[in-house]
Order: sequence, then C-alpha cells, then structure tokens
Amino acid sequence: MEHPAPPARRGGCRPYRSLMRAVSCTRGELSVVERPDPRPGKGQLVVQVLRAGICGSDIHARDHADDLEAVMVELGYADFMRSDTEVVMGHELCGVVVERGPRAGRGLAVGTPVVSFPLVRANGTVHLTGLSPMAPGAYAERVLAEASMTFAVPNGLDPAVAVLTEPMAVAAHAVNRSEVGRRDVAVVLGCGPIGLAVICTLKARGVRTIVASDPSAGRRELARRCGADVVVDPREDSPYDAEPRGYLTTAPGLLELAVGSMERLRLLPGWTHVYRVADRAGAAAPKGPVVFECVGNPGMIEGVLRDAPLSSRVVVVGVCMGLDSIRPAMAVNKEIDLRFVLGYTPLELHDTLHRLADGTIDASALVTGTVGLEGVADAFDVLGRAERHAKVLVDPASEVATLD
Repeated sequence: MEHPAPPARRGGCRPYRSLMRAVSCTRGELSVVERPDPRPGKGQLVVQVLRAGICGSDIHARDHADDLEAVMVELGYADFMRSDTEVVMGHELCGVVVERGPRAGRGLAVGTPVVSFPLVRANGTVHLTGLSPMAPGAYAERVLAEASMTFAVPNGLDPAVAVLTEPMAVAAHAVNRSEVGRRDVAVVLGCGPIGLAVICTLKARGVRTIVASDPSAGRRELARRCGADVVVDPREDSPYDAEPRGYLTTAPGLLELAVGSMERLRLLPGWTHVYRVADRAGAAAPKGPVVFECVGNPGMIEGVLRDAPLSSRVVVVGVCMGLDSIRPAMAVNKEIDLRFVLGYTPLELHDTLHRLADGTIDASALVTGTVGLEGVADAFDVLGRAERHAKVLVDPASEVATLD
C-alpha cells in the first residue's frame, strides 16, 4: 500500500515544526494538546505515527498509575508515570521515518515504514515509551524511537496490521514461555485483546485444541474468529471440562494412579527400565492442560489453582492491579506449574512482524475500531465496559471522535 510522503527535507533533515498534536493524560483525564515536536538525538528517529494501538495496560495505567509507579520504584525505576504528571501514552505504534538523528545506522531511511520496540533513551538512561513523562508515546502525530530497536515493515504490510506487532509479540512471548505442544490442550481465560492475541498465536503454532473462556458473548465470538476450537461461558460451564482428556482432578484419583500403575508395572520383568522409558517420554506422570490467565482480576490465579486439573501449567499474562492472595498448599498438592510473563524480546518483536507480513499469523479479527486523537478518551471509556470491542487503533490523521 502507499504510505504518506514525509514532509519536504532541507539539508537532509525535516524542517523544524515547533508543535504537534498529542493526547495528554493527567489525573486520569485524556485531552488533545499541543506538545513540542520531538527532535532526534544520537541513534534516534522521529516517526510520523500512522497507527497506534490502545492497550489494556494503558487503561490500567490511566486508572492505577500511582500503584504501578510504586511497584516500578521498588524495581529501581523512578520515572514511571504518576497520576499528577502529564504523560503522552501509546506504546504500540507503526509509522514512517521522517527524521534521523546522527548515527542512526543504515536501512531506515526517511520514508521507511517501521514498527519500534517502545524504549527510548533520554537524560542518560532508558525509559518506557508511553509510560513515562521522559518518553512521550504514540498517541501523537510524531514520536521518538531508537534506531537500534526499530524494524522496517516488510511486504507493504498495512499499518493497521503492522501496529499489531507489539501485542502479538506479547502473545508470542507468553506462548514461548508456556512450552505448549501441538497435542496439548490450551485453555485461554479472558478474550480481551491479549487473550485473543494468544489464541491467534496458538493457532499459528498448530496447537490442535484451543479452549477460550469469557463471559462476554461478543468476545467469545471474536475468540472463534481468532481460531478457538471451543468457547465457554464460565458462568455456565468449566473450561477445563470442555475437552474431555481424562485429566486428574482429585487427590484420590492421583493416589489410585500411583498404586494402580505400580501394581501393573511390577508384573513385568525389568519394570524399572519400562518406567524410565515412560518417564523420559513424559508419560509416567499425569499431565494437565496449559492455561493462559489473561484477565488480571483479583482472585483469578486462586481460581485457576482451585479449578484446574492436577499438573496443569499456568501462564499468567493478565496484570492484576490490586493485592491478591493464593493458597500455596493447593498449588503444591496439585503440582501446578505457575509462570508469570512480561513483554517480549526484540527478536520476538522482529519475528512477529515478519509473521504478520507473510501471513503466518492472522490477527485481523482483533481490530474492532479506529479513532482519531479526539476519539482516544471515548475509546478508553468504551473499552473499559465494551463487549464487542477488542483492539482499537488510533489514526492521528483521522477525525473520528467516537466509537460505534
């Protein structure tokens, strides 16, 4: 497809514009403001934003910035956004290079469509694009990016698809960490944008049985479109019962398996060798589904530990913003494998972009709406309560101010 031509260049650089339009967030209020035009430093690019994605973490950050900031301070990062500090959010972006700083490297000339890993250097350290006042994000006409963390969009990929690289990379990282196999049953709890991205990724990886669970009928339908084989309303049915595999769910069942298996094995000469072969093949112990918790509400993890079959592998993708509690004794007695995931690697971002471009991953069902900068506040409110919306994109050139 054709991309907008960058502004005219003088002496190899884009002419300086003093101001640009952006969406400011202060005390939970989103408004369109004028901000200084970004200027690239060493190794940096200025990217004209073609599309930005509204992420669930953006909505969390708007509503719980101070709680998140407290966590980040404990982790040694003191420049996360606060409710009383103006921030331009937006870390999912696709755009066109319009200006290059010194030593920006090769391969990303002015006019190149790109996606970028949302980290940028400022004041001598690295900051989170769109989640720090030190690194204004992509709900704006232009944004800074590090050339070393930026990748050219291949195959003329539509910006409305290329912008999905970031959330799809989050899903790729979660699926990679899960070590799910094609013959496993994958259970996805929560069919918001990240849950749907996980479903798309599982489908692309060839996982044969994907169960999706969400109380929203609209999101269950989106899950079907993304590749879920079975959809479940958790208010009516358990997602763990949707695919009968004979999973162990009780302590008596486990005890009977232990004694019954040994009763049969001990009838064989050389039973220890048979046991070792089965153990190396992963067939000597009970096996449960691979569960992706993509909701992030308090009580979800404990609910999984309580309800999931024995020996389940649980990958926590959803971010719970409040305090939560679990019963470790339940997880211990069921031998639940509990893993938490965050973000993705630069290689996962690069590879996800190319999989979107070559059609290996089809994420088209995720996008349910597009607004301009004036529509960001409305989109945040709608996404907080919507049943049919998943991923909403921001097009800074659009005048659309409300979602349908």
